[in-house]
Amino acid sequence: MDFGRLLYIDEVDFSLPPDDTITTLYLSDFKNDEKEKTALHVGCAKWGRKDWIGKVYPEGTKEKDFLAHYVKQFNCIELNSLFYNLQPKVIIENWASFANDDFRFSPKFFQGISHFKQLQNTESETELFIQSIQGFNNKLGYSFLQLSEFFAPDKGDVLQKYLEQLPRDLKVCVELRHEDWFINSSIAHDTFDLFKQLKIGTVITDTAGRRDCLHMKLTAPVAFIRFVGYNLHPTDFTRIDRWVDRVKTWMDKGLREIYFYVHNHEEIHSPELCKYAIQQFNKKCGLNLEIPKLINANTLF
Repeated sequence: MDFGRLLYIDEVDFSLPPDDTITTLYLSDFKNDEKEKTALHVGCAKWGRKDWIGKVYPEGTKEKDFLAHYVKQFNCIELNSLFYNLQPKVIIENWASFANDDFRFSPKFFQGISHFKQLQNTESETELFIQSIQGFNNKLGYSFLQLSEFFAPDKGDVLQKYLEQLPRDLKVCVELRHEDWFINSSIAHDTFDLFKQLKIGTVITDTAGRRDCLHMKLTAPVAFIRFVGYNLHPTDFTRIDRWVDRVKTWMDKGLREIYFYVHNHEEIHSPELCKYAIQQFNKKCGLNLEIPKLINANTLF
């Protein structure tokens, strides 16, 4: 992921800001049922990585078998491939067949909807996208709608109209990137309130060069976090530690569905950070997620 990339990060303040008021109020209404199982998913952005052979995939693994090995290591995938190319439902059903019932796919909305047409006159593309991802069946997690850096709050009415026409049973989180969404404006405030009304979640993006995207606003019963590391830099691990602590506070208040997706500017290193995150979530949050058994990976932890 190149979004928010910096060449030098020595001066970056990687601390997490406090929860936004909308999050505090939203979580205060939760029922903290400790008997309800927490669905915490930690994974990568894609499985088609040939440079993971010998790390995630055994030596000699063919590309067609990558997914079958990936689902044995992680319990979710941030499916960026659908952003570039829609797939027929039969292909989606085949992908889903490799995973167990606890695995979750988080497909990214097709770029023809979000970027090319900017949410306008996209009825046919949206219908095709929704029909396609239904192939995941019970393994479909939250889909995420990433808007371009040029989609500003002055298009708030376009966003509202688009979200209101989506099926109410479709779980969606929205990733906003234009800087003006994160200033204290009436349009931005109204938009996040709209998300809450429609039970649309937000994507919280933690990347060095765009700390404003770390808005800490929860508007649905889910946290969807996109974490961008720096290729196993020491700060990657301290940042994950902070996220584990924050997620635990949300869990203590009753939040029971969390997605933590790990990116790197060089994605070859993402599996190690996923493994570290899973270890820390298990240790500090009292969970028992299966820890990836990576082959010949960096052992910095």
